[in-house]
Amino acid sequence: MTGAAEQPRKSGPDAVALVSERPLGAIHYRIVGLCFAAWIFDFYDLILYSFLLVPIARDLHLSKADSSLALGLSFAMTAAGGVIFGFIGDRFGRKPTIIASVLIYSIGTTLCAASNTLLQLLLFRSFTGIGIGGEWGAGQSLIAESVPPQRRARYAAYVQVGAPLGALMAAWAGGHIAPIVGWRAVFVISAAPAFVVATGVSRWLPESDIWQRSGRRRWIGAAELRALRPYRSIIALLFVVLLVNSEAYWFTYSWMPGYLQLVRGLTPQAGSNLMIGMQYGGIFGYAIFGALADRFGRRPMLCAFGLMMAAGLLPPTLLWDWAANIRGLIAGAMVVAGIGTGIWAGAGPMIAEMLPTNVRNTALALLLNGTRGLQFFTPLAITTLSVYLGFGATLSIGAFFSAAGAALVWLLPETRGRIITELDVPV
Repeated sequence: MTGAAEQPRKSGPDAVALVSERPLGAIHYRIVGLCFAAWIFDFYDLILYSFLLVPIARDLHLSKADSSLALGLSFAMTAAGGVIFGFIGDRFGRKPTIIASVLIYSIGTTLCAASNTLLQLLLFRSFTGIGIGGEWGAGQSLIAESVPPQRRARYAAYVQVGAPLGALMAAWAGGHIAPIVGWRAVFVISAAPAFVVATGVSRWLPESDIWQRSGRRRWIGAAELRALRPYRSIIALLFVVLLVNSEAYWFTYSWMPGYLQLVRGLTPQAGSNLMIGMQYGGIFGYAIFGALADRFGRRPMLCAFGLMMAAGLLPPTLLWDWAANIRGLIAGAMVVAGIGTGIWAGAGPMIAEMLPTNVRNTALALLLNGTRGLQFFTPLAITTLSVYLGFGATLSIGAFFSAAGAALVWLLPETRGRIITELDVPV
Protein backbone atom coordinates (compact mmCIF):
# COMPACT_ATOMS: atom_id res chain seq x y z
CA MET A 1 0.00 0.00 0.00
CA THR A 2 1.32 3.45 -0.88
CA GLY A 3 1.92 5.66 2.17
CA ALA A 4 0.09 8.93 2.66
CA ALA A 5 3.27 10.90 2.12
CA GLU A 6 3.54 9.39 -1.37
CA GLN A 7 0.06 10.44 -2.54
CA PRO A 8 -0.18 13.32 -5.02
CA ARG A 9 -0.84 16.68 -3.33
CA LYS A 10 -1.83 19.16 -6.03
CA SER A 11 -1.80 22.87 -5.32
CA GLY A 12 -4.84 23.54 -7.57
CA PRO A 13 -7.51 21.69 -9.54
CA ASP A 14 -5.41 21.58 -12.71
CA ALA A 15 -1.97 21.36 -11.13
CA VAL A 16 0.26 18.47 -12.08
CA ALA A 17 1.70 16.58 -9.13
CA LEU A 18 5.40 16.91 -8.54
CA VAL A 19 7.49 13.88 -9.43
CA SER A 20 8.17 13.36 -5.72
CA GLU A 21 4.41 13.26 -5.06
CA ARG A 22 3.66 10.54 -7.59
CA PRO A 23 3.75 6.78 -6.92
CA LEU A 24 7.06 5.23 -7.87
CA GLY A 25 7.25 4.64 -11.59
CA ALA A 26 9.39 4.75 -14.72
CA ILE A 27 10.47 8.38 -14.34
CA HIS A 28 11.83 7.73 -10.84
CA TYR A 29 13.77 4.67 -12.00
CA ARG A 30 15.21 6.61 -14.94
CA ILE A 31 16.40 9.43 -12.68
CA VAL A 32 17.91 7.01 -10.16
CA GLY A 33 19.56 4.92 -12.90
CA LEU A 34 21.23 7.84 -14.66
CA CYS A 35 22.40 9.49 -11.42
CA PHE A 36 23.74 6.10 -10.37
CA ALA A 37 25.77 5.77 -13.57
CA ALA A 38 27.19 9.29 -13.23
CA TRP A 39 28.17 8.66 -9.60
CA ILE A 40 29.94 5.34 -10.34
CA PHE A 41 32.42 6.96 -12.67
CA ASP A 42 32.67 10.12 -10.56
CA PHE A 43 33.91 8.10 -7.59
CA TYR A 44 35.89 5.71 -9.75
CA ASP A 45 37.88 8.55 -11.29
CA LEU A 46 38.44 10.12 -7.87
CA ILE A 47 39.84 7.02 -6.19
CA LEU A 48 41.62 5.44 -9.17
CA TYR A 49 44.86 7.27 -8.45
CA SER A 50 45.11 5.58 -5.03
CA PHE A 51 45.24 2.19 -6.77
CA LEU A 52 47.79 3.36 -9.36
CA LEU A 53 49.95 5.26 -6.89
CA VAL A 54 52.80 2.73 -6.72
CA PRO A 55 53.45 2.30 -10.49
CA ILE A 56 52.98 6.04 -11.15
CA ALA A 57 55.46 6.91 -8.39
CA ARG A 58 57.93 4.40 -9.79
CA ASP A 59 57.70 5.66 -13.38
CA LEU A 60 57.68 9.38 -12.55
CA HIS A 61 60.23 9.04 -9.70
CA LEU A 62 57.89 10.46 -7.06
CA SER A 63 58.53 10.38 -3.33
CA LYS A 64 55.83 9.47 -0.81
CA ALA A 65 55.40 13.18 -0.14
CA ASP A 66 54.92 13.81 -3.89
CA SER A 67 52.30 11.06 -4.08
CA SER A 68 50.53 12.47 -1.03
CA LEU A 69 50.50 15.91 -2.63
CA ALA A 70 48.84 14.52 -5.76
CA LEU A 71 46.28 12.66 -3.64
CA GLY A 72 45.55 15.67 -1.45
CA LEU A 73 45.28 18.12 -4.33
CA SER A 74 42.63 15.94 -5.96
CA PHE A 75 40.54 16.19 -2.78
CA ALA A 76 41.10 19.94 -2.49
CA MET A 77 39.98 20.55 -6.05
CA THR A 78 36.76 18.61 -5.47
CA ALA A 79 35.95 21.36 -2.96
CA ALA A 80 36.58 24.00 -5.64
CA GLY A 81 34.36 22.05 -8.02
CA GLY A 82 31.71 21.76 -5.33
CA VAL A 83 31.65 25.52 -4.83
CA ILE A 84 31.58 26.33 -8.54
CA PHE A 85 29.02 23.74 -9.56
CA GLY A 86 27.00 24.16 -6.38
CA PHE A 87 26.14 27.70 -7.43
CA ILE A 88 25.70 26.61 -11.05
CA GLY A 89 23.28 23.86 -10.01
CA ASP A 90 21.05 26.30 -8.13
CA ARG A 91 21.32 28.90 -10.93
CA PHE A 92 20.99 26.80 -14.10
CA GLY A 93 19.54 23.50 -12.88
CA ARG A 94 20.60 20.04 -11.79
CA LYS A 95 20.75 18.41 -15.23
CA PRO A 96 23.25 20.74 -16.99
CA THR A 97 25.43 20.64 -13.89
CA ILE A 98 25.63 16.84 -14.03
CA ILE A 99 26.44 16.87 -17.75
CA ALA A 100 29.19 19.48 -17.43
CA SER A 101 30.82 17.86 -14.41
CA VAL A 102 30.86 14.37 -15.98
CA LEU A 103 32.49 15.74 -19.14
CA ILE A 104 35.12 17.62 -17.14
CA TYR A 105 36.19 14.67 -15.01
CA SER A 106 36.24 12.45 -18.13
CA ILE A 107 38.61 14.82 -19.91
CA GLY A 108 40.76 15.18 -16.80
CA THR A 109 41.13 11.42 -16.41
CA THR A 110 42.14 11.11 -20.07
CA LEU A 111 44.79 13.81 -19.64
CA CYS A 112 46.26 12.02 -16.60
CA ALA A 113 47.49 9.32 -18.99
CA ALA A 114 49.81 11.89 -20.58
CA SER A 115 51.53 12.90 -17.31
CA ASN A 116 55.32 12.84 -17.50
CA THR A 117 56.17 15.08 -14.55
CA LEU A 118 54.78 15.78 -11.10
CA LEU A 119 53.60 19.21 -12.26
CA GLN A 120 51.61 17.72 -15.14
CA LEU A 121 50.10 15.10 -12.85
CA LEU A 122 49.05 17.77 -10.35
CA LEU A 123 47.50 19.89 -13.10
CA PHE A 124 45.50 17.04 -14.64
CA ARG A 125 44.37 15.64 -11.28
CA SER A 126 43.23 19.15 -10.33
CA PHE A 127 41.12 19.39 -13.47
CA THR A 128 39.64 15.97 -12.76
CA GLY A 129 38.87 16.97 -9.17
CA ILE A 130 36.89 20.04 -10.25
CA GLY A 131 34.55 17.88 -12.33
CA ILE A 132 34.26 15.22 -9.62
CA GLY A 133 33.26 17.85 -7.06
CA GLY A 134 30.41 19.12 -9.21
CA GLU A 135 28.47 15.92 -9.84
CA TRP A 136 27.73 14.72 -6.31
CA GLY A 137 25.65 17.66 -5.08
CA ALA A 138 23.59 17.98 -8.25
CA GLY A 139 22.82 14.27 -8.39
CA GLN A 140 21.83 14.05 -4.74
CA SER A 141 19.69 17.20 -5.04
CA LEU A 142 17.86 15.68 -8.00
CA ILE A 143 17.25 12.40 -6.17
CA ALA A 144 16.01 14.19 -3.04
CA GLU A 145 13.66 16.33 -5.12
CA SER A 146 12.30 13.44 -7.20
CA VAL A 147 11.81 10.37 -4.97
CA PRO A 148 8.78 10.17 -2.59
CA PRO A 149 9.80 10.91 1.02
CA GLN A 150 9.04 7.43 2.36
CA ARG A 151 11.50 5.95 -0.16
CA ARG A 152 14.02 8.80 -0.37
CA ALA A 153 16.78 7.33 1.81
CA ARG A 154 16.42 3.95 0.12
CA TYR A 155 16.84 5.22 -3.42
CA ALA A 156 19.51 7.75 -2.50
CA ALA A 157 21.37 4.78 -0.99
CA TYR A 158 20.94 2.80 -4.20
CA VAL A 159 22.60 5.67 -6.07
CA GLN A 160 25.38 5.81 -3.48
CA VAL A 161 26.16 2.13 -4.15
CA GLY A 162 28.05 3.63 -7.08
CA ALA A 163 30.82 4.64 -4.63
CA PRO A 164 31.89 1.13 -3.58
CA LEU A 165 31.25 -0.10 -7.12
CA GLY A 166 33.55 2.63 -8.41
CA ALA A 167 36.15 1.70 -5.80
CA LEU A 168 35.75 -1.98 -6.70
CA MET A 169 36.40 -1.18 -10.36
CA ALA A 170 39.40 0.95 -9.36
CA ALA A 171 40.79 -1.86 -7.19
CA TRP A 172 40.42 -4.33 -10.04
CA ALA A 173 41.94 -1.93 -12.57
CA GLY A 174 44.90 -1.11 -10.33
CA GLY A 175 45.63 -4.66 -9.18
CA HIS A 176 44.79 -6.75 -12.22
CA ILE A 177 44.69 -4.58 -15.35
CA ALA A 178 47.47 -2.02 -14.76
CA PRO A 179 50.18 -4.73 -14.36
CA ILE A 180 49.27 -5.95 -17.87
CA VAL A 181 48.55 -2.78 -19.88
CA GLY A 182 50.20 -0.09 -17.74
CA TRP A 183 48.74 2.75 -15.70
CA ARG A 184 48.52 5.15 -18.66
CA ALA A 185 46.24 2.80 -20.59
CA VAL A 186 44.10 2.34 -17.48
CA PHE A 187 43.44 6.10 -17.34
CA VAL A 188 42.42 6.18 -21.01
CA ILE A 189 40.17 3.12 -20.70
CA SER A 190 38.63 4.54 -17.53
CA ALA A 191 37.53 7.80 -19.13
CA ALA A 192 35.58 6.28 -22.03
CA PRO A 193 32.41 5.09 -20.19
CA ALA A 194 31.88 8.50 -18.58
CA PHE A 195 31.50 10.13 -22.01
CA VAL A 196 28.71 7.63 -22.71
CA VAL A 197 27.07 8.52 -19.39
CA ALA A 198 27.16 12.23 -20.24
CA THR A 199 25.35 11.48 -23.51
CA GLY A 200 22.71 9.42 -21.73
CA VAL A 201 22.12 12.13 -19.12
CA SER A 202 21.76 14.74 -21.86
CA ARG A 203 19.14 12.70 -23.70
CA TRP A 204 17.08 11.05 -20.98
CA LEU A 205 17.49 12.75 -17.59
CA PRO A 206 14.63 15.15 -16.71
CA GLU A 207 15.26 18.39 -14.88
CA SER A 208 14.08 18.72 -11.27
CA ASP A 209 10.50 19.99 -11.34
CA ILE A 210 10.86 21.27 -7.77
CA TRP A 211 13.82 23.40 -8.88
CA GLN A 212 11.82 24.60 -11.90
CA ARG A 213 8.84 25.57 -9.73
CA SER A 214 11.09 27.42 -7.31
CA GLY A 215 11.57 30.11 -9.95
CA ARG A 216 15.28 30.42 -9.23
CA ARG A 217 17.15 31.80 -12.23
CA ARG A 218 19.72 33.93 -10.44
CA TRP A 219 22.78 33.51 -8.26
CA ILE A 220 22.36 33.17 -4.52
CA GLY A 221 22.04 36.61 -2.97
CA ALA A 222 21.19 38.32 0.29
CA ALA A 223 17.63 36.93 0.37
CA GLU A 224 18.82 33.33 0.09
CA LEU A 225 21.51 33.85 2.70
CA ARG A 226 18.90 35.31 5.05
CA ALA A 227 16.76 32.23 4.43
CA LEU A 228 19.67 30.09 5.61
CA ARG A 229 20.12 31.91 8.92
CA PRO A 230 17.68 29.71 10.84
CA TYR A 231 19.72 26.69 9.71
CA ARG A 232 23.20 27.98 10.54
CA SER A 233 23.53 25.78 13.64
CA ILE A 234 22.43 22.71 11.68
CA ILE A 235 24.82 23.55 8.84
CA ALA A 236 27.71 23.94 11.29
CA LEU A 237 26.90 20.64 12.98
CA LEU A 238 26.49 18.88 9.64
CA PHE A 239 29.92 20.19 8.65
CA VAL A 240 31.53 18.72 11.77
CA VAL A 241 29.76 15.35 11.40
CA LEU A 242 30.69 15.10 7.73
CA LEU A 243 34.27 16.21 8.37
CA VAL A 244 35.06 13.52 10.96
CA ASN A 245 33.44 10.85 8.78
CA SER A 246 35.35 12.12 5.76
CA GLU A 247 38.58 11.89 7.77
CA ALA A 248 37.68 8.32 8.69
CA TYR A 249 37.07 7.40 5.05
CA TRP A 250 40.15 9.00 3.54
CA PHE A 251 42.51 7.95 6.34
CA THR A 252 41.52 4.51 5.10
CA TYR A 253 41.31 4.87 1.34
CA SER A 254 43.95 7.40 0.33
CA TRP A 255 46.94 5.24 1.37
CA MET A 256 45.50 1.79 2.11
CA PRO A 257 46.33 0.27 -1.32
CA GLY A 258 49.88 1.66 -1.16
CA TYR A 259 50.27 0.61 2.50
CA LEU A 260 49.37 -3.00 1.70
CA GLN A 261 52.06 -3.17 -0.96
CA LEU A 262 54.83 -0.98 0.45
CA VAL A 263 54.54 -1.79 4.17
CA ARG A 264 52.91 -5.23 4.33
CA GLY A 265 54.74 -6.57 1.28
CA LEU A 266 51.65 -7.80 -0.59
CA THR A 267 51.69 -8.18 -4.36
CA PRO A 268 49.47 -5.79 -6.35
CA GLN A 269 47.03 -8.66 -6.90
CA ALA A 270 46.92 -9.67 -3.21
CA GLY A 271 46.46 -6.10 -2.04
CA SER A 272 43.83 -5.55 -4.70
CA ASN A 273 41.94 -8.65 -3.56
CA LEU A 274 41.75 -7.33 0.02
CA MET A 275 40.46 -3.99 -1.26
CA ILE A 276 37.99 -5.77 -3.54
CA GLY A 277 36.63 -7.65 -0.51
CA MET A 278 36.22 -4.32 1.25
CA GLN A 279 34.20 -3.03 -1.72
CA TYR A 280 31.92 -6.07 -1.69
CA GLY A 281 31.19 -5.17 1.91
CA GLY A 282 30.64 -1.58 0.83
CA ILE A 283 28.17 -2.56 -1.88
CA PHE A 284 26.16 -4.53 0.67
CA GLY A 285 26.35 -1.73 3.24
CA TYR A 286 25.29 1.00 0.84
CA ALA A 287 22.49 -1.17 -0.57
CA ILE A 288 20.88 -1.92 2.79
CA PHE A 289 21.50 1.40 4.51
CA GLY A 290 18.62 3.27 2.88
CA ALA A 291 15.98 0.64 3.63
CA LEU A 292 17.14 0.44 7.25
CA ALA A 293 17.21 4.24 7.57
CA ASP A 294 13.67 4.50 6.17
CA ARG A 295 12.56 1.79 8.60
CA PHE A 296 14.41 2.73 11.81
CA GLY A 297 15.51 6.33 11.27
CA ARG A 298 18.58 8.17 9.99
CA ARG A 299 20.44 8.61 13.28
CA PRO A 300 20.39 4.99 14.56
CA MET A 301 21.73 3.69 11.25
CA LEU A 302 24.38 6.39 10.86
CA CYS A 303 25.61 5.50 14.35
CA ALA A 304 25.56 1.72 13.82
CA PHE A 305 27.37 1.84 10.49
CA GLY A 306 29.98 4.27 11.83
CA LEU A 307 30.79 1.88 14.67
CA MET A 308 31.08 -1.04 12.22
CA MET A 309 33.60 0.90 10.15
CA ALA A 310 35.60 1.77 13.28
CA ALA A 311 35.72 -1.88 14.40
CA GLY A 312 36.64 -3.15 10.95
CA LEU A 313 39.56 -0.76 10.47
CA LEU A 314 41.61 -1.87 13.47
CA PRO A 315 42.75 -5.42 12.46
CA PRO A 316 44.22 -4.38 9.06
CA THR A 317 46.05 -1.39 10.59
CA LEU A 318 46.92 -1.08 14.28
CA LEU A 319 46.40 -4.79 15.05
CA TRP A 320 47.93 -6.27 11.88
CA ASP A 321 50.67 -8.30 13.61
CA TRP A 322 48.10 -10.00 15.86
CA ALA A 323 45.33 -10.32 13.26
CA ALA A 324 47.64 -11.82 10.61
CA ASN A 325 47.97 -14.95 12.81
CA ILE A 326 44.22 -15.60 12.69
CA ARG A 327 43.17 -17.00 9.35
CA GLY A 328 40.73 -14.76 7.48
CA LEU A 329 40.50 -12.10 10.19
CA ILE A 330 42.07 -9.27 8.19
CA ALA A 331 40.02 -10.03 5.09
CA GLY A 332 36.85 -10.34 7.17
CA ALA A 333 37.57 -7.12 9.05
CA MET A 334 37.98 -5.24 5.79
CA VAL A 335 34.59 -6.51 4.65
CA VAL A 336 33.07 -5.23 7.92
CA ALA A 337 34.77 -1.85 7.45
CA GLY A 338 33.41 -1.81 3.90
CA ILE A 339 29.87 -2.39 5.19
CA GLY A 340 30.41 0.51 7.58
CA THR A 341 31.22 2.85 4.70
CA GLY A 342 27.54 2.49 3.81
CA ILE A 343 27.10 5.42 6.20
CA TRP A 344 27.75 7.64 3.19
CA ALA A 345 24.52 6.41 1.62
CA GLY A 346 22.76 8.49 4.27
CA ALA A 347 24.72 11.71 3.85
CA GLY A 348 22.75 13.05 0.88
CA PRO A 349 19.22 12.54 2.28
CA MET A 350 20.34 13.76 5.71
CA ILE A 351 21.53 17.10 4.32
CA ALA A 352 18.75 17.47 1.74
CA GLU A 353 16.01 16.98 4.32
CA MET A 354 17.38 19.72 6.58
CA LEU A 355 17.59 22.57 4.03
CA PRO A 356 15.20 24.45 1.68
CA THR A 357 15.08 23.92 -2.09
CA ASN A 358 16.50 27.28 -3.17
CA VAL A 359 19.89 26.61 -1.55
CA ARG A 360 19.85 22.81 -1.35
CA ASN A 361 22.27 22.07 -4.20
CA THR A 362 24.73 24.74 -3.08
CA ALA A 363 24.63 23.52 0.53
CA LEU A 364 25.00 19.87 -0.50
CA ALA A 365 27.94 20.67 -2.74
CA LEU A 366 29.65 22.95 -0.23
CA LEU A 367 29.22 20.60 2.73
CA LEU A 368 30.20 17.38 0.97
CA ASN A 369 32.98 18.76 -1.16
CA GLY A 370 34.16 21.30 1.39
CA THR A 371 34.78 18.57 3.96
CA ARG A 372 36.33 16.39 1.27
CA GLY A 373 38.46 19.31 0.10
CA LEU A 374 40.01 19.55 3.55
CA GLN A 375 41.32 16.04 2.92
CA PHE A 376 44.12 17.79 1.03
CA PHE A 377 45.97 17.58 4.34
CA THR A 378 45.12 13.95 5.13
CA PRO A 379 47.59 12.11 2.82
CA LEU A 380 50.33 14.56 3.84
CA ALA A 381 49.49 14.02 7.51
CA ILE A 382 49.64 10.27 7.00
CA THR A 383 53.14 10.35 5.51
CA THR A 384 54.33 12.68 8.29
CA LEU A 385 52.77 10.79 11.21
CA SER A 386 53.84 7.41 9.84
CA VAL A 387 57.46 8.36 10.48
CA TYR A 388 56.71 8.58 14.20
CA LEU A 389 53.79 6.18 14.71
CA GLY A 390 54.25 3.65 11.91
CA PHE A 391 52.00 3.35 8.88
CA GLY A 392 49.53 0.90 10.41
CA ALA A 393 48.99 2.92 13.58
CA THR A 394 48.59 6.10 11.54
CA LEU A 395 45.92 4.60 9.29
CA SER A 396 44.09 3.33 12.38
CA ILE A 397 43.32 6.95 13.29
CA GLY A 398 40.48 6.59 10.79
CA ALA A 399 38.75 4.21 13.24
CA PHE A 400 38.72 6.85 15.95
CA PHE A 401 37.28 9.44 13.56
CA SER A 402 34.56 6.99 12.59
CA ALA A 403 33.64 6.36 16.23
CA ALA A 404 33.50 10.12 16.85
CA GLY A 405 31.13 10.55 13.90
CA ALA A 406 28.88 7.80 15.25
CA ALA A 407 28.53 9.72 18.52
CA LEU A 408 28.07 13.19 17.01
CA VAL A 409 25.18 12.14 14.76
CA TRP A 410 22.88 12.03 17.81
CA LEU A 411 23.12 15.83 18.01
CA LEU A 412 21.28 16.10 14.67
CA PRO A 413 17.47 16.04 14.34
CA GLU A 414 15.72 12.95 12.97
CA THR A 415 14.20 13.68 9.53
CA ARG A 416 12.76 10.31 8.47
CA GLY A 417 9.65 10.83 6.29
CA ARG A 418 10.02 14.62 5.96
CA ILE A 419 8.38 16.18 2.87
CA ILE A 420 11.25 17.64 0.81
CA THR A 421 9.49 21.03 0.39
CA GLU A 422 8.55 21.34 4.06
CA LEU A 423 11.18 23.99 4.79
CA ASP A 424 10.62 26.04 1.64
CA VAL A 425 9.60 29.68 1.97
CA PRO A 426 8.95 32.26 -0.80
CA VAL A 427 12.10 34.10 -1.83
